[in-house]
Amino acid sequence: MRTVPDAVTERLADLGNIQVAVPVLALAMAYSVRRSRAWAPALTAGLAMALVPALIVPLKEWTARPGPLEPWAAGYYPSGHTATAAVAYLGAALLVRPYVRRPWPLPLALALTAATACGLILRGFHWPLDVLASCFLCVPLLLAVRRATGRGPGREPGQPPE
Repeated sequence: MRTVPDAVTERLADLGNIQVAVPVLALAMAYSVRRSRAWAPALTAGLAMALVPALIVPLKEWTARPGPLEPWAAGYYPSGHTATAAVAYLGAALLVRPYVRRPWPLPLALALTAATACGLILRGFHWPLDVLASCFLCVPLLLAVRRATGRGPGREPGQPPE
């Protein structure tokens, strides 16, 4: 017996859909460009999102891992929905963080990414390792966005990128 209703877990898993996550990143990109007049951070975040399929799809094909509920199907490792959610929500948070006075963007982005991962696992779409691997695979992409926003190594918070 499931403790979380399917309608809830389905909505959580849907947070990683391209149609849901990418518009959030696009709005953050537009907001960042409008506030800073700098295109580099927004373009870096967009490029990071564009690289998600290039990073995830070959690994899915190479591993051909079956899903928890569909042992006859392959391509569940790593989770593309988790990677999409991580890069979109965390990338958006990194873009808007310099312009908000409260520390809510990163915790909210982490919560949305975690909710997506939990929804995918509870629905039986992915094993926990699938979503964990996606998070780790997205770290270099997110570090590039962090560096482009001026929060990289050797910079003070709030200092513009060179």
